[in-house]
Amino acid sequence: MIVVDDQAVVRAGFAAIVAAEPDLTVVAEAGDGATAVSLAAEEEPDVVLMDIRMPGMDGLTATRLITAPADGPRVLVLTTFDLDEYVYEALRAGASGFLLKDARPEELLSAIRVVAAGEGILAPAVTRRLIDTFARGAPPPSPASGPLGRLTQREREVLLKIASGLTNAEIGAELGVTTGTVKSHVNALLSKLGLRDRVQATILAYETGLITPGGVPRG
Repeated sequence: MIVVDDQAVVRAGFAAIVAAEPDLTVVAEAGDGATAVSLAAEEEPDVVLMDIRMPGMDGLTATRLITAPADGPRVLVLTTFDLDEYVYEALRAGASGFLLKDARPEELLSAIRVVAAGEGILAPAVTRRLIDTFARGAPPPSPASGPLGRLTQREREVLLKIASGLTNAEIGAELGVTTGTVKSHVNALLSKLGLRDRVQATILAYETGLITPGGVPRG
């Protein structure tokens, strides 16, 4: 993975935590977005740990460029949370998750592994802020009749559960199907909608009005 932060001490600290794990490797470090984009193309990491506010090219632009290729690295964004207005934009730019910079080392390592495995992750506080953004009416929703028309009824049900924050096991229990069946539905709906992971699926569910802030489905 690549660690990106404009503060050398912070960057070194994150890199040391990651490098101490036998299944994780730091292949490069960057202090700005432009360097991160260049290194991501050269090193082809599985995950990029990305700061947002940096001199020159910021983390939002870098995230958008790094995740542009279909097989590009996954980006896990770290924030001090004085940047609430950037949460939505970073996720729309292609980030697979958000984590607070004051997260415990074990939370950071777990998040990296989750993102590397192809899933998305949001810190609970970030999820609340994201939903609050929709509650305030911004950004505006897309027409509900758009991309969701490609889904089967069961896939729409699974998407609803994903947007409500349920795991595959919890979705299976609620729908009375196996976890493997849920995983198949998740993969199918992500493919049909052209999404990378559950985080983007959650955003789309809110944008299209499938679910409202507070987790209430729109009938």
